[in-house]
Amino acid sequence: MVSVRDRRRWRTLPVADEIRTDIPHSARIWNYWMGGKDNYEIDRQVGDASLEIDPDIGEMATESRKFLIRAVEHLAGEVGIRQFLDIGTGLPTMRNTHEVAQDIAPDAHVVYVDNDPLVLTHARALLTSVTDEGVTTYVEADFNDPGHILGEVSGILDLTRPVGVMFMGVLGHARTHDDLLRIVGTVLAAVPPGSHLVHWDGTTDSPYYVRMCEEYSKSGGVPYYPRTQDQLRTVFDGLELLEPGFGKITHWRRPDPELAGVRDIAAYGGVARKP
Repeated sequence: MVSVRDRRRWRTLPVADEIRTDIPHSARIWNYWMGGKDNYEIDRQVGDASLEIDPDIGEMATESRKFLIRAVEHLAGEVGIRQFLDIGTGLPTMRNTHEVAQDIAPDAHVVYVDNDPLVLTHARALLTSVTDEGVTTYVEADFNDPGHILGEVSGILDLTRPVGVMFMGVLGHARTHDDLLRIVGTVLAAVPPGSHLVHWDGTTDSPYYVRMCEEYSKSGGVPYYPRTQDQLRTVFDGLELLEPGFGKITHWRRPDPELAGVRDIAAYGGVARKP
């Protein structure tokens, strides 16, 4: 294992020339929908066009972050997870994984993974530990190569101890369902029993969401493939789903008083334990 100082050190990467401002990017569009400022005109144009097709997509963005917060609070608090691997983190916005985890467990270690140069630029500036005991760092890697990710994080996380593995609304970028299962399966095979998977994504329940993804693929951005509820549920095969099981992310462990005002959106997922 490397020292805390080494674990906090950013890699020096030439990213500025790699940022394309003429092609939309899902992380920047997501940032726009959540009220962020880390996006370009092309992202706002595609984001607005997407909202016209699927008016629920903005709410999906904010509700997905609320789900992340509830899931990490549960894992860091009630379960006692002290290591998190957030793959496909996107741009920093409200209440990021390390902030939630380290508020509960000051010694929590959080590794973010993404391959977008703009995400890396902002991660260097904003994704820093909120406690002296904690470790927060970023790995530049493509989730299509989970073996590379594991090689990068093996010197940062202790893979003999439970890890909270997170794929939050990103695996639609996997080209096929088999690719999706391969990616998740490879990562979970490398972590010990007691580790947990947090996963959600949009589904084909909404024809508006499906059409929005189809139109986005025509914009020049990396295609996003919506999948059925059954396909998303198979990601948890062999794991022990925590209550309330697989279902709408808007309802997962949400306090009853808040449920009255929650609208249905085509976003499903859950949290599960590796036995």
